Amino acid sequence: MSYSVGQVAAFAGVTVKTLHHYDRAGLLSPSGRSHAGYRLYGDVDLARLQQILFYRELGFSLDEIAAILKDPQANALEQLRARQRELSEEIARLQRLADVAERAIEVQRTGVSLTPQERFDVFGEITFDLSYATEARLKWAESAGQREAMARADAHTKEDWRQLMAEAAAWRGDLLAVFDAGEPSDGERAMDLAEEHRRYVTRWFTTCPPDMHRRIADDFVADPRAFALVVPPSQQRPGLAPYLCKAVHANASRRTHPDPVEDR
Repeated sequence: MSYSVGQVAAFAGVTVKTLHHYDRAGLLSPSGRSHAGYRLYGDVDLARLQQILFYRELGFSLDEIAAILKDPQANALEQLRARQRELSEEIARLQRLADVAERAIEVQRTGVSLTPQERFDVFGEITFDLSYATEARLKWAESAGQREAMARADAHTKEDWRQLMAEAAAWRGDLLAVFDAGEPSDGERAMDLAEEHRRYVTRWFTTCPPDMHRRIADDFVADPRAFALVVPPSQQRPGLAPYLCKAVHANASRRTHPDPVEDR
């Protein structure tokens, strides 16, 4: 039985223009013509169209489909396996995006229960990057330390934030002085400042053993958004983030035990 191009388009849910394109591309040429020269498709053509649409739905290009249909035994299995891997990766990527969307509402506060004006008054140049905060939540989602830090941050009052930001500013001034003086990152003063930062994190957010402090410091080098939470861009110097990271690692190496409970 033969079918016109309009009938096939209706069967398959495609446009007549698409069928004409497949014909010009040599991908699906009708097996017959009417006396008036119109395209006529047979059952074999419809079966081939079904295969084309199947591969199109999986995201294959027309050139890839042509290669598969040219020699199905040689190409189909390998191409399908490759496409399955790509689709699995895409599914995982979309799931990560869905997780970000789901948690973004929580992260809007970034664990700080202050109005925008209060944030400006308290934090000044230190700003919270929403994209970094969201990624951090995802990265440390299974970490008890992350959950504790967010809970404690959310419980801080405006005065708490004023105090901890004042402590951070004083510490930052000492760090810049040591760095500008050219003292080594594994020297006593630099390591002492690293230790002071570790205790600061423990005191205000979550217990921070040396291994965790190393990971935090690694983020300072890997992501400028993380380092900007410690040193605002206007106060940063070239090489300061790696310097602090090295000081943290050196300090962690000289310590063999985490903070005792009283350090909190």
